[in-house]
Amino acid sequence: MPELPEVESVRRGVDEWTAGARVTAAEVVDPRILGTTSARRIDEATAAAFAERVTGASITGAERRGKFMWLTLDGDAGLLIHLRMSGQLRVHLAADETHRHTRAVLRLERGEQRYDLRFVDQRIFGHLSVQGLVASHGRLVPASAIHIAPDPLEDAFDVEATVDALARKRTPIKAALLEQTLVSGIGNIYADEALFRAGVHPLALPARTRRSRLAAVLESATTVMGDALAVGGTSFDSLYVNVNGESGRFDIDVERVEASRRHKGRDWLCRAPVGRRPPIPQSDQARGKQFDGPTCSVAHRRNSGSRIMRGATRA
Repeated sequence: MPELPEVESVRRGVDEWTAGARVTAAEVVDPRILGTTSARRIDEATAAAFAERVTGASITGAERRGKFMWLTLDGDAGLLIHLRMSGQLRVHLAADETHRHTRAVLRLERGEQRYDLRFVDQRIFGHLSVQGLVASHGRLVPASAIHIAPDPLEDAFDVEATVDALARKRTPIKAALLEQTLVSGIGNIYADEALFRAGVHPLALPARTRRSRLAAVLESATTVMGDALAVGGTSFDSLYVNVNGESGRFDIDVERVEASRRHKGRDWLCRAPVGRRPPIPQSDQARGKQFDGPTCSVAHRRNSGSRIMRGATRA
């Protein structure tokens, strides 16, 4: 799933094509894109209301907080765009052939330019919705994103306050980073890389970790995401590209990061050999349970695979 650098790369390209444009028409090709993964039955009236709401609206620009992206409409509403696993935004001329996985189309007008912004989603994990904007951490965001904390690339991000909040957590530090309520935009890939760079185990408990180590994790997360953003994000295959059709060029060695969780057959935070500890069910890891090994109470992290990212493409 795209994380902050990938979503920001897409946002920048989308902003170039949409800022100052007016929506002259909208078409919901597949109403399911207006629902959620647990509620995909959307009636025609809802689809018609969506199209009516966005038609005629002026787009101020594309904005983002963490992994949330939206188009600001007339300054008082936001068209929330969730890319999720397979969502893509594509710019086309109206006469261009429509991809069979196109779920919604915005017909845009800016000066003498006429073109389409199409939302393509093969697996329909993505989502579109129009929401009112509410104040959160010094700026206006869509109502459903009010609980999302500022991300490390925002001016509103307060490192000291985030370290204070993180130090009170008694869940594994990686789980805390993924919650999005303390710091947003960090997903599995960049959490792993940040923890590796800071030398902190993913299952370390923040409440039992030195503040300097917690600050180092946040600093590493900021640095690695900034580095990734500078080269367009991370692409594990050719399907994630920006609006100009370019793949992200940031390289994360997933095997190296996974190997960092073991040190010559031993856990970083535990000197008991891994082989002497029973395997831990993934569900128990997610709940942050602790398991006593022969000489410590730190759970051993099982390996996880790499992930595929999707983004925005231009015809």
